[in-house]
Amino acid sequence: MKKISIFLLSFLIVTLGSCSKAQLDKINTDPTKLPAESYNPDELLSTAQFKSSNKGYYQLLYQSTMMQLLASTYLYYNNGDKYVNAGSFTDYQGRIFDEGYADASTIREMQRLARDKDPVAYSNLINIGDIMFVLILQRITDTYGDIPYSQASKAREGIKYPVYDKQEDIYNSMLTDLDKAIHNLDPSKPKPSTDLFYKGDINQWKKFGYSLMLKVAMRLTKIAPDKARLWVEKAAAAGVFSDNSDNAIVLTDESNLDAQNGTSLALRTISDYREVRWSKTLIDELRKNDDPRLGVIAEVPQSGLANNMNEKLAGNTDAAVQLGLPNGYDLSGGAFDISKSPEYAGGTGTGADFAPLGKYSRPRTAVYLKLSGPNFIMTYSEIELLLAEAKIRGWNVPGTAAGHYANGLRGGLQTMRQLDQMAAIPEEAINVYVMKHPLDESSSDKAFEMINTQYWITTGTSFNFIESWMNWKRSGYPVLTPVNYPGNVTNGTIPRRLIYLSTEVLNNTDNYRAAVARLPGGDLLTSRTWWDR
Repeated sequence: MKKISIFLLSFLIVTLGSCSKAQLDKINTDPTKLPAESYNPDELLSTAQFKSSNKGYYQLLYQSTMMQLLASTYLYYNNGDKYVNAGSFTDYQGRIFDEGYADASTIREMQRLARDKDPVAYSNLINIGDIMFVLILQRITDTYGDIPYSQASKAREGIKYPVYDKQEDIYNSMLTDLDKAIHNLDPSKPKPSTDLFYKGDINQWKKFGYSLMLKVAMRLTKIAPDKARLWVEKAAAAGVFSDNSDNAIVLTDESNLDAQNGTSLALRTISDYREVRWSKTLIDELRKNDDPRLGVIAEVPQSGLANNMNEKLAGNTDAAVQLGLPNGYDLSGGAFDISKSPEYAGGTGTGADFAPLGKYSRPRTAVYLKLSGPNFIMTYSEIELLLAEAKIRGWNVPGTAAGHYANGLRGGLQTMRQLDQMAAIPEEAINVYVMKHPLDESSSDKAFEMINTQYWITTGTSFNFIESWMNWKRSGYPVLTPVNYPGNVTNGTIPRRLIYLSTEVLNNTDNYRAAVARLPGGDLLTSRTWWDR
């Protein structure tokens, strides 16, 4: 597909309305073709929420496999599984940039329309827009490094070629922008009518805002711990998520092609369904700790290739038989063919019906491949685990490290019910697991490892792979062993960032070059961004 600079795009808006089926079925509408007074800015909020949450391949081909949550032998997954440039790799690497700014532009257009119509009546919508803008831009800067922030989405003001702000300045702006937006939220004023996160509940948005502030601040633990502490303590004191009812989730709609779950849709592709499996790294970690998620997230397909490819045939969910596929292998017949692995389990079926990956566990079809499955934005479990780390660091947040860790474990296990009722874990089993796995506070390193390994598990099993990658870069946990596959472009190391959108080289040349010059090593997968030093 031919691509042009995102800063020259017109605003093509999909009016998804709220999470009800009737509103998800609305046709695509271009607000630039309608008089501003006849257009409801509320509808642009749901558009940005849905599109920014529904990433599909643009979190699968890199983040899911390089974080060793999933593994695959299929060519396109070599990008993240083996750090090899495969298929349309420049497109995949640039999509978070491309689509992220399209979503950010939707938010700014929403705010413009709201201010033009009635800035008082739409005050909450405008401030929620600023929170959404930070949510979207944090993902972009964490993926690439320096990006446009102060001049982003200002084509209407004549800024076609925005400067790339330094990541340090972006983080300063995100924190102050969040603080201002949350402060200006007012439950006594009209609430948004099409909000997919919280149905317009302003008090919930305050919790979300402070939870996002905490997450933004925690990204700074390596580079600016004093600043991180200041903002984490502020957010914790103000009130963050308090249980799983606070989880930010976007629902999807199987009956509408444009509103289906993008990740589920991608994994239903024949090649993906046949060759994408849970990683050995994840399955081994769950088994080591007798984690009850093992018995609800995975299934071993029925024997034979035809059965492997039949989405209507449920697999075996018995925890005892689950087996993770090691990352870094293929089905090419060469030295890295999965059959050459010393731990190869063998396939199932015979002859033309032979399934070489038949004994390896895939994401449970009935749970993860629903076209109406939820997309998780941020969860109580994540926030509790970050609070546990903050407490281990000696920061002034309420509660104890052990208590926050236990809450994080419990929240992560309970989140399975929100993913699908079939994945619900009985409360008794949750209680037993939490009791048997207290936080080890004998050293800060051990505590950090336990906390952030759980963060990796809870984000991975809720299919929020982008967040898994970001927190791994920040914390260094879990300790992952990179693969070293022939032709890899990282010298056998896990990527630390993705490459900028390719069209920026041509359309925003000077600003792009200035940003690349600030990256140690240049515009490479191995270069580290400011907070990841």
